[in-house]
Amino acid sequence: MVRQSVIAGFLAVSLAGFAQQQGSTLPDSPQQSGSVPDAPRPQTSLPSYGTIAPGTGTTPATPQTAAPQTSTPAPAPDDFQTQTPGASLPSSTPATAANPDDGTPPELPAAGQGQGAITTFSTRTNFVEIPFTVKDSKNQLVPGITWREVRVYENNLRQHMAVYTTDAAPLSVALVIDQSVTFDEMTKINNSLAALQGAFTPYDEIAVFTYNNGPRMRTDFTAAQSARLSAVLEQSKSVGREPMFYDAGSALGSNINLNNNAQMNTMPLTNPGHGTTQSGIINVPRDVHTLNDAILEAAKTLTHAGKGRRRIIYVISDGKEYGSTAKTKEVIRYLQTNKIAVYATLVHGLPTIKGEGFLDKLHLPLQMRDNLLPVYTSATGGQTDPEFRQKGIEASFAKIAEQVRNQYTIGYYSHEPFIDDKFRKVEVKVLRPNLTVIAKDGYYPTAQATSPRPTPVAAQ
Repeated sequence: MVRQSVIAGFLAVSLAGFAQQQGSTLPDSPQQSGSVPDAPRPQTSLPSYGTIAPGTGTTPATPQTAAPQTSTPAPAPDDFQTQTPGASLPSSTPATAANPDDGTPPELPAAGQGQGAITTFSTRTNFVEIPFTVKDSKNQLVPGITWREVRVYENNLRQHMAVYTTDAAPLSVALVIDQSVTFDEMTKINNSLAALQGAFTPYDEIAVFTYNNGPRMRTDFTAAQSARLSAVLEQSKSVGREPMFYDAGSALGSNINLNNNAQMNTMPLTNPGHGTTQSGIINVPRDVHTLNDAILEAAKTLTHAGKGRRRIIYVISDGKEYGSTAKTKEVIRYLQTNKIAVYATLVHGLPTIKGEGFLDKLHLPLQMRDNLLPVYTSATGGQTDPEFRQKGIEASFAKIAEQVRNQYTIGYYSHEPFIDDKFRKVEVKVLRPNLTVIAKDGYYPTAQATSPRPTPVAAQ
């Protein structure tokens, strides 16, 4: 114990002497530690939170790389958690991704400016205008078709749309009334004519034609709501025809043979059958229904309609044709050349029979066509509405006027030669299932459609 105490005392004396020699500055108590902090102090030289630009950190930037600072303070960290992700897109990103197959968007005129754009484009070289109607499986009009859903082909080659519009155009209508129908059919037509004017607007114009053994113009174009049109429609009423009745056993129905000639010589003036064929078959007499001549006469008048107006021939008839000077193909070509569509109310004495349209195509040579109207309407992009009651005929006026007024219109520049006198087949498709597109089969180029491009006028 004594030895340990001596060693401890020696160490204490040694340490005290060493401290005196080195001039130690270690404090003896906490009160003497004013120059040495006990813990790190908060830094006061950091930049304010609102002046930190995203991506630059706190390092001062050189003048060459300094980023502009925004004056809007950044939101608090909690605000980022409350924002809806994907709620907005940058202004440089389109709202909908473009389909490369759509091509360059066509000109989409503002509402009410569509026909003005069509008129402007139509003065340029090889510009083609195609109106078309879209219907669903219930034969109802389909609205809201956009240009991205439409494809147009000419001679099986897809064309780029230069303009696309849904604006309605004022109508120039050539009304053709058949007076060669039977008594009962003519009575229905006469009673329904009073409802015709209500289907059109004051901006439309109407010319009236009638035909029996030949066409006759009742009035040139006049306003659709004018008193003149009302008077002309009243004057266009007729009694119709008595149905042709032929009795082969009657005296006038018998052939008159001269000297028992083997070739069956006859006297046509006393024989309503106009003789027989060499095989002895009696020739049944035929009524004259000059439908082709009437449509051609109306089409010639429509060629003088002003620009920006839709050219329509509206036929009220039973569709029979015989005795016209003009041929059907010639009339259709004239219609397709002059941008004229044919619409028709088909008047029947009996209800429409299913499959009647197919039977109309089975035409026997040298015989009268029982219904030629579907041939005209399908070739020109129009429609046929069969009706056999008076109320149905009256409703048909408004129905057809609605279909004409609610059409889509495509304009494009053709890649075919300027004028080659060849028919150009046109097809319009809509990229939706179970829809029917009604448009004309094609057109013939004209010098009017291939006029030079207008020379731009320099700004003053």
